[in-house]
Amino acid sequence: MEIYNEKVAYENPLLSLRIYSTMRDHDAYINWHYHREVEVLLVNEGGLEVHVQDDQFQLDAGDLMLIGSSQLHRDRSYSSPLNYIVLQFDLEQFFDGSTIPFMRYFAEAQNPLSQANYIFRENPQVRQEAADCIRAILREATDKQIGYEIAVSMLIKQLLLIVLRNDTRNVLSEQDDFDRARLRPVLTFVENHLTDRIQVEEVCKLANMSYYYFVKFFKKSIGLSFTEYVNYRKIKWAERILLTKDLSISEVGERIGMPNMAHFYKMFRKYNDCSPKEFQKKMLAWGRG
Repeated sequence: MEIYNEKVAYENPLLSLRIYSTMRDHDAYINWHYHREVEVLLVNEGGLEVHVQDDQFQLDAGDLMLIGSSQLHRDRSYSSPLNYIVLQFDLEQFFDGSTIPFMRYFAEAQNPLSQANYIFRENPQVRQEAADCIRAILREATDKQIGYEIAVSMLIKQLLLIVLRNDTRNVLSEQDDFDRARLRPVLTFVENHLTDRIQVEEVCKLANMSYYYFVKFFKKSIGLSFTEYVNYRKIKWAERILLTKDLSISEVGERIGMPNMAHFYKMFRKYNDCSPKEFQKKMLAWGRG
């Protein structure tokens, strides 16, 4: 069985997504593949058979489905001509400081995201709302009117909210308000100390937990380890500084509490697939265009 890792190319560096409408007039299988981006498929015409690991889905006109990050999948047309929309996006890039606690619902720690597809099969109204969302994203990304990046980001969040609020079977990671409340002081502390080297030991006291319990609790609640979360927030802040302040790369590293340039570059590449200087040039050039 041939498997390949698909590298999704983003058209706009300000948006970590790819969306396009395509047609197919053959019934051959597309080989097994995976990618780190979440994928949503929406069929406009024809029929699409999708295999996701051990599951199989048949989509007719108006049907849509979710495929999780790095979920192995393949598909073929079983009714031609096939016309469908493909939406692929990097989930992490659409969460900010106020919404990142909700990323755990989509982290697939317990269940693959494809198990949430019952939401669309069983609820025609929700299916229509989600389909309208995807078509609106395609229109915005195609027309490229001023501020369309804002519109697309809002629509991605709306799509995620539709899934979250209609998951009556709780197949997404479940967490109660009490657990979120316990971590609120920790998340606030991180935002207020992004210039510092934040140690796990000091935030354990804020959460009133032992080190080992806190590490497991945070990962379960947020979907990222504490260290990953801190690095993610620091890099998000670095991106903002690079686009709004006239500082050298080393000064930016100092500003976000990553004075070790090798570490700063490594973390920045992890989330952006480029260096800080490349990111700055790319973003500013796009903004001027």
